[in-house]
Amino acid sequence: MLPGSMRIKECFIKLKLKGTLTDRLQYRKYEYGAFTGSLKSLRDYSEQLKDMVAFYLGCSFNFEKVLQAAGIPVRNIEQKCSVSMYKTAVPCYSVSTFCCNLVVTMRPIPECKLEAAVLATSELKATHGAPIHMGNPGLLGIQDLSKPDYGDPVHLHPGDIPVFWASSVTGIEAVINCRSPLAFTHSLDCTFVTDLKNDRFTLGSSREVPQVHCISQDPLHFSMASAEAAKKIKTLESLIGIDPGNRGIVHLLRPGELLKACLSLSHSRSVLVTTGFPTHFNYEPPEENDGPPGALAIAAMLQALEKDVAIVTDQRAMDLNKKIIEEAVQIGILKKPVPLLSYQRESADSALTFLCENGNPRRPRFDHLIAIERAGMAADGNYYNARKVNIKHLVDPIDELFLAAQTIPGITTTGVGDGGNELGMGKLKDAVKKHIKNGDVIACDVAADFAVVAGKGFVECGRVDDDEEKLLKALVQLGVRSGVSASLEMEVDALPFYNTHSPMIEKLLQEVQH
Repeated sequence: MLPGSMRIKECFIKLKLKGTLTDRLQYRKYEYGAFTGSLKSLRDYSEQLKDMVAFYLGCSFNFEKVLQAAGIPVRNIEQKCSVSMYKTAVPCYSVSTFCCNLVVTMRPIPECKLEAAVLATSELKATHGAPIHMGNPGLLGIQDLSKPDYGDPVHLHPGDIPVFWASSVTGIEAVINCRSPLAFTHSLDCTFVTDLKNDRFTLGSSREVPQVHCISQDPLHFSMASAEAAKKIKTLESLIGIDPGNRGIVHLLRPGELLKACLSLSHSRSVLVTTGFPTHFNYEPPEENDGPPGALAIAAMLQALEKDVAIVTDQRAMDLNKKIIEEAVQIGILKKPVPLLSYQRESADSALTFLCENGNPRRPRFDHLIAIERAGMAADGNYYNARKVNIKHLVDPIDELFLAAQTIPGITTTGVGDGGNELGMGKLKDAVKKHIKNGDVIACDVAADFAVVAGKGFVECGRVDDDEEKLLKALVQLGVRSGVSASLEMEVDALPFYNTHSPMIEKLLQEVQH
């Protein structure tokens, strides 16, 4: 059974029952999911066992000596106690009647040793491999480290980070939940010792050398990516920083923001995307055409990763966005329609109620918010296009969702833009005021956790092929205009699609496919 959002690989060794009757010091007996006693031997159940199968799962105890050999302290060994184990809120993939949430072991690791711990354990796929989480336990639904569900409390030293690995005790939870008439498991700390060596289950030398990156300080959260993947993302970040519109975005670039945003998204289950910049206030619809294609490209990516995704936009633009989504499904960009939402401020708690079930910050509906080419609120409470024209009357206060997210643990935010007046670009407002035309007036004041700056052609389009061309044509037919010129042509911000945008996106594709 594999954890749903993490896809942790387990090694299941299926053995004949011979030799399993007394090979452990103690067993646990379960009847219809209820624990009914401990046993020293299974000899009295020989007849029942003839119709049963034994499964041996790898145990995280296997890699403790590997950690020690790498110079990494193992606190539970130092403290002469069992490792801490916790039930999480992370659902596993269900298989037939077997379903449960993931159980994890926790080992405190000094922050300076995190990467070494990941490297040491990632090779041992049969014993759970690399950690599934590093940082704040609340992000897994664990409320109190001093109260493990199994094992003993293990105390952290100053500078230690709680690091969590998948646990074979997950199998016990699965047995309990399936309510089998009769089942036996090992008792904790009474595991089966084989004559197999750890090195039999390692991958050997791997091209995917893991790197550890801090993606959030509050709540503290580390993630990991292979060195190869991190390098590729950094290359993409430099490519999207190209500025064919000559707006001065080079001064806004912050290296590493794209990588952190990607890693944060990789941990998300449910993502809310927003777009819409009504810069053409004299036209109907007033939207420019650079946001929707990018929002749909992100939605398509999230659908492919089996994540929940919804789009929130202005109430007055709901019909337009519904038509755009229908076109994207027909073209084949989206597998299925994306839920379309609107947000209005009705009370001081409206944003909290929208983002969380019953307004409870411990139960967020979304764990990541993305704004792409979305009009952002300036310091004076207004919304401005690049020409300093106030378009507040056309913009719903979706910024409030990003502001509320700053107070809700477990929700992270990303802003994507190219002019500094987009939602999320408040993180870069000082640079916007200094280097972008009219920046002192138009700069967005609302910050996202990650601010991704992208030049024209990269913000708007997820890929360049027949589908992308068809989508831009559909936008033109729906009256959605080019940002700078207000032209109903195959262009974005006065830059032609075929001569400017297509070659740029081809460069991205070449890098991704390399």
